[in-house]
Amino acid sequence: MKILMVGDVVGKPGRYFFMEQTAELKHSRKIDLVVVNGENAAHGKGLTPNIFDELIKGGADIVTTGNHIWDNTKVMEIIDTEPFLLRPANYPEDTPGKGFCIYPVGKKKIGVINMAGRIFMQPPMDDPFRLTEKILKFIKKDCDIILVDFHAEATSEKLAFANYLDGRVTAVVGTHTHIQTADEKILPKGTAYITDLGMVGADNSILGMTIEPVIKRFLTGRPSRFEVAEGAAIYCAVLIDIDDKKNKATKIERIQIRG
Repeated sequence: MKILMVGDVVGKPGRYFFMEQTAELKHSRKIDLVVVNGENAAHGKGLTPNIFDELIKGGADIVTTGNHIWDNTKVMEIIDTEPFLLRPANYPEDTPGKGFCIYPVGKKKIGVINMAGRIFMQPPMDDPFRLTEKILKFIKKDCDIILVDFHAEATSEKLAFANYLDGRVTAVVGTHTHIQTADEKILPKGTAYITDLGMVGADNSILGMTIEPVIKRFLTGRPSRFEVAEGAAIYCAVLIDIDDKKNKATKIERIQIRG
């Protein structure tokens, strides 16, 4: 089995490039499942029903999110009804939506958990380590493969989280920073890992946003309106090969495509 996990999609340039490249990758690399982080897909912040549909039609099977999931209130129209739209599981218990799902691929069942970090992140979240432990006890017997999108800022927290789960989940991939890291590997007990997938968005940008307002905020210390950058895009993801007999990751390949 081959699983593609794609970084944060940012705005229209990211959505269009996601749709274009995912279709090509699914065909050329014979990909069985696509997981993408969509929390920045609607104009750089949040998600709407129409844009969720775009991502699904563009090749996504499961859409994960992060701390920007609530930035567009239209997401409330689908957060409780779309079975394969996730938000971080470690929001308070009465938060709308869900933090994990089980997706069938042929005879296999793929569990996907969406979790957020706590270091340098807002708002404050429940402990992702202990909560993931509880979710695993609940879903492990029903899943052949388990994937985790860990939406977090600190590299130390991501590494600690992945090593804590090493051997008990198939893959832990980081999202949130929009910068792809070059540390993809199989951890000692068999879990595939990368600190951050990166993004799908305008290449000549700062994290998918136009450059000048971001610089202005650093120079002045005052708020400035950020806009999604236009132009040629970059596509960042990893392709994970799974042994179909052992349900173990055998390879993780970093993908970076420039438009």
